[in-house]
Amino acid sequence: MILKDKKILVAVTGSIAIYKTLDLIRLYIKAGANVRVVMSEAAKKFINPITFEAISQNKILDETSENWDKSQDYNHIDIGKWADILVIAPISANTINKIASGLADNLLLQIVLAFKKRIILAPAANTNMIENPITKKSLEILQNLGFEILGTQTKELVCKDVGNGAMAEPIDIFHITCKELLKKTYWENRKAILSGGGTIEKIDDVRYISNFSSGKMASSLATALYYLGADVSLVASRGYENSPKNIKTIKANSSLEFQESLEKELKEKSKKKPYLFMVAAVSDYIPSLKVDGKLKKESLGEIWNLELIKNIDILATINKNDIFSIGFKAEMDKEKAKTNAQNMLKNKNLDAVCLNILDEQNSFGSSNNNIELIFEDSSKNFSGDKLLISFDILENLEKKFKAYE
Repeated sequence: MILKDKKILVAVTGSIAIYKTLDLIRLYIKAGANVRVVMSEAAKKFINPITFEAISQNKILDETSENWDKSQDYNHIDIGKWADILVIAPISANTINKIASGLADNLLLQIVLAFKKRIILAPAANTNMIENPITKKSLEILQNLGFEILGTQTKELVCKDVGNGAMAEPIDIFHITCKELLKKTYWENRKAILSGGGTIEKIDDVRYISNFSSGKMASSLATALYYLGADVSLVASRGYENSPKNIKTIKANSSLEFQESLEKELKEKSKKKPYLFMVAAVSDYIPSLKVDGKLKKESLGEIWNLELIKNIDILATINKNDIFSIGFKAEMDKEKAKTNAQNMLKNKNLDAVCLNILDEQNSFGSSNNNIELIFEDSSKNFSGDKLLISFDILENLEKKFKAYE
């Protein structure tokens, strides 16, 4: 329920892409938002208004339903005061050019002209229309005025042409909306580097050593950081597939690849003190020899004595000067878990450790987690959905370290 109590006004114009907006509204509502819909007259030619009313559970606003009853807010002034954000998806080339020209000859345009908060535009049009110099200039004008413009996709369009002009996917519009509604000054434009998943250490070209870490916690944390406005880089072997597209994702397998990628990201300059979240499960031991090709069982014999050597400790070796460093520790021994986490905090010179005790109810790959956030002088427990826990962790880190800058 990351959008609980948020008020989203969705406007739709005349485009076949309007069917995607139904899925977008479902995403908003599932996340806890209250959604209202404004329909242009052209939009009603594609989908009956009752469909949007059923999905949003709110009466739609159009040219015929606008009223100025003081007990309601179904007019182009009061609906804008009600909403936290305006999302126009799809927005046609016609509406794009009208907004850029400052026109207000219909209800939707009047709402835009009177709206004082953030506006997101998700264009959808035929390739020739979206790439027409007039439309491109209008989009440039709107972007310079502070509108959030989502890029279009290249695919087969309704006219059967293959080209640019398809509306962005609902999930991508959802991610952008969350960022606009949830971003906070502390995290905005702050560099945040994360590692995720389990390292993959090659034995030969077909075999490797790894672990069961799914990468879901790192992905959830990266998503929460992105929503809060951070400049996120996620170095991961897995689990990043459903992360927001605007998160910088760097694929890494071996411990050495993880280390090199993390160090490279940490070298980038940042106006605010960066955060490092070491969520990845790094192999404690790796094969002593790496073999090219494939080892044959005929040459290995009945018993294969695979020699392993102790691996590098990435978190211990990374230069943690001028960064906030947060370690993650998975334990199965409940009695020794917290002591081990506190030792990790001290021995690796960390600012905090997230302790995760694994058991039958809290295992690798699940969507939920139990985390104890441990500082030098205090700790706090969180339990539940990994994304929601991520917000809890970040809120407490902000409270703890805000005064240190």
